[in-house]
Amino acid sequence: MRLLTGASSDDSFRFEFDPLSLTTFGSIVIVEGCDHSRSTTWVHSWTVTDGIINQVRKYLNTSLTVTLLGNSTQSPPSDYNPSPSSSTAEITSLHCPSVWESSFSNRVGKSVPGLVLAI
Repeated sequence: MRLLTGASSDDSFRFEFDPLSLTTFGSIVIVEGCDHSRSTTWVHSWTVTDGIINQVRKYLNTSLTVTLLGNSTQSPPSDYNPSPSSSTAEITSLHCPSVWESSFSNRVGKSVPGLVLAI
C-alpha cells in the first residue's frame, strides 16, 4: 500500500509494472504484466471514453477471464405467455463466450484466485 500511494520511496518497496500484453474490446483496454523479481502478476482493465480513462480495475495475482455478455440465440418456448400475475419470472439463458484469459498468472508458482469480468 505504501508503495502504490507513494508514501514510501524505499527501493525495497519498489514494484515493477512490466506490461507484457495489451488487448482491446471496444472501449475496454486490458493490460497484463508481471513483476518478475516479486513473482507477482497483474491485470488492469481500463474503460476509455473520448480518449479519457474513466474507470480502472486492478487485479494482482489473479487469473482473469473476460467474457462478452449477450442473449442466447434460443427463442422462448412457443407456449410462453407472460402474465403480470405470474408468481415466477422467466429465466432467459445467456451466452457468455470467453474472449480473453490471463496467461501470466501461472508463472507465479502458486495458486491464485480466478475472476470473470463480464463486458
